[in-house]
Parts: sequence; C-alpha cells; structure tokens
Amino acid sequence: MDHDITDVPQGLTRRARDFVKIHGFRVRPSKGDRFRDRWIALGIPAHEIDRAVEYEARWGGFALPPAPHYEGGPRVLSSDIPEGSPAEGWWFDAGGQRTSVPYAFMIGPGDEFGIHSELWTPLHATVEGWVESVALAYHASMWAAKITKITGDEVEAIQLEGYEPVQEVAGLADTWWRGPDSLMAIYRGEAECLSAPACRTAFVYTGLDRWGLHGG
Repeated sequence: MDHDITDVPQGLTRRARDFVKIHGFRVRPSKGDRFRDRWIALGIPAHEIDRAVEYEARWGGFALPPAPHYEGGPRVLSSDIPEGSPAEGWWFDAGGQRTSVPYAFMIGPGDEFGIHSELWTPLHATVEGWVESVALAYHASMWAAKITKITGDEVEAIQLEGYEPVQEVAGLADTWWRGPDSLMAIYRGEAECLSAPACRTAFVYTGLDRWGLHGG
C-alpha cells in the first residue's frame, strides 16, 4: 500500500489533486490485461478490453474518503470484465460498493461514471468528474458556515438564478452550482436509476468566501 501518492492522474484541478494526495491512498492496481485472452475468447471486443485496461492503469487502486451520497461511492477504484453487447454498448466496473446499495458503480459506453441497476444512469461525463465532485464536497463542508439538505420534490423547486454550473465536475445526473457566496450539489442519480423520485437530494453550502467558493 502506498500512502504517499505521487502519481495522481492528470486532468484534475489543483483542489482535487490536493484532495487525492492528502486524503486518499493507492493500493497496487492489478494488471488489467491479465485476462485479455480469456475475455477475447468470450467475445468481448478488444477495444472494450483496452478501455478497462486503461482505466485500471490510470485509476486502479485509488481509495478516496466516502462521498456524501451513494453511501460513500466505490471503496477502491478498479475495473473488471466488460459486459454488454454491440447493440447496447459496453460497461465495466468502476469499483466495488463501499456499503450495501442496490446498484453497481460502472464506467459506461462513453467513459461516463455512473450507477447501474435495472437502468444505467451516468452521473458524470468522466471519472475525473466524480473525483472532482467528492473533492468539492469535502472542501465545501469544511468552509461553509451552514449546510442545508433538501430532498424529494423540494429539489425541483430550487431556484438557480444567480448560480453557474461548476464545469470541472462534468455533471450529468448530478450537478454542482456556484453562487455569490454558496455552493450547491444536486444529486438525481439514485432517483433516475431506481425510479424513486423521493431519492432526489441537494446540499446547499452557504457562507463561503472566495476561497471557500473555489479552493484552488
């Protein structure tokens, strides 16, 4: 196990890089291509195997602190055998669940990070977006004067006038918004994946100064 992370992947903000270095650790990633011949024999396209191997090389073994939603997110980022079909596309594991949740964390056909149960729901356009979102949640919770949780139908009543999207989280079902003195995280992934509108959740972090709003 390596607690001194020196190989944080490129493409993250300084805030997220520092978060991974300070609060995360990396166990040794597995050799993602060790099952290549077996997977090809099962009919999995070489390109899809390459995606899983590349993900393992880039993110395999990274363990981050629990995310504030999805019961903490993956315990350790890692890939596994791709599953799917040429018609519907291919997915592979993003990492095993930290707790008992009714879905798997997956990397989608377009390299999105999301959750898969009966429905596939991409949360972020990239795994970097997921990491950015977790880092931002830790940063916001540290600097906010007040944190408010909103659930269910009340989430749809949130007014976003005066807010701008936080681009680095590459939000899809889940989005972050930055206002004059506050940050807001809106989580719709579970609601969409499980067809459960009551699972819609938002956190509003208020009382933030310039550092609290950006953090690098």
